[in-house]
Amino acid sequence: MEAEEKLRDFGIKVDALIKGQDLSRSQARDMFLQVLKNEQPDLQQGAFLAAITAKGATPEELAGSWEAIYEIDTVKVRPDVGAPLVDNCGTGMDDIKTFNISTAASIVAACDGVYMAKHGARAITSRCGTVDMLEALGVDVECEPCMVKRSIEKAGIGIFNGMSGKVHPQALYRILSQIRFGTVLNIAGSLANPARPDHGVRGVYSVDMVVPIARTMREIGYKRAMVVHGRDAEGRRGMDEISTLGKTMVAELYPDGEIVERTIQASDLGLARGEEASLLHQPDREAEAKRMLSLLSGGETGSRRDIVCLNAAPILYISGRASDLRDGLEKALEIIESGKPVEKLRDWIKVQSSNPEERLERFEEMTNSACSVP
Repeated sequence: MEAEEKLRDFGIKVDALIKGQDLSRSQARDMFLQVLKNEQPDLQQGAFLAAITAKGATPEELAGSWEAIYEIDTVKVRPDVGAPLVDNCGTGMDDIKTFNISTAASIVAACDGVYMAKHGARAITSRCGTVDMLEALGVDVECEPCMVKRSIEKAGIGIFNGMSGKVHPQALYRILSQIRFGTVLNIAGSLANPARPDHGVRGVYSVDMVVPIARTMREIGYKRAMVVHGRDAEGRRGMDEISTLGKTMVAELYPDGEIVERTIQASDLGLARGEEASLLHQPDREAEAKRMLSLLSGGETGSRRDIVCLNAAPILYISGRASDLRDGLEKALEIIESGKPVEKLRDWIKVQSSNPEERLERFEEMTNSACSVP
């Protein structure tokens, strides 16, 4: 295809997206390949990302974009473990900017033997993303994928940095580093996990995305998944987590491909309504890291502990470690009260690091400061 014809064809499809028309999976894959290969001018690339995000990507479009990213721009590794690989994360772009609930929940779940293959990013629409938080805690987030693989195998948990050229060497890191607004890449990019887990818990920024993302996960090969969107007490604002403030919309993917929708309330599982103010993140990464350590050490009760355990529950449930969400919640509460998550984090830092002694020394200092009695 001639260069001018390629520009024109790409532009015609962008115009169709602006008018609300959908792409097929193959069309979306082709357009994302052109973006990843930098075959279109920056203006056309930006217009495409904005148009497909504003329209609302369909499961087929998301699957096509994931396929392009995974095919040409993802370093692939496969941890050698004897159980399902699980990922959990949120899309960001939500209204309620909570602390890193999914990060804490994944550490709690790993304490029960779940193999967590996390794939996160630095903050784009907030101030402290998963990668930012784990970096502050001492995990080496700039390491090679093979080290993450080893961490999953040895410590039961590891994280691939979605904004690192070592993980996505062709283009994803380039694109994400240049934008400060949420796009379809928040979803498609996060699904391009180098370990390709087939079990996952995913929080989304809009109730309208719950079922489409579940369908997308089915489309790309997930066997078990839960997609969630929580609301505040008035039902006006949302979060990409299971909420303790109000209702949470859930779409659950079963092994036979069936997707079941339902609404849950934290109170139905025996939890008190949370206090929103205590769930919000702090702009200071160091202070936020210390708060995380205090929580993981079992030194807290109340809203922060409850929402972490509530979001660890579906991980335990879909991985077969719990019979249902209530059982998962009870297990998570026992784990966090035992203080084992701090030990798990310490093990993680030992393995996912090229200089563990230095990182562990700083971790111990931070832990002592966070957990000291005033």
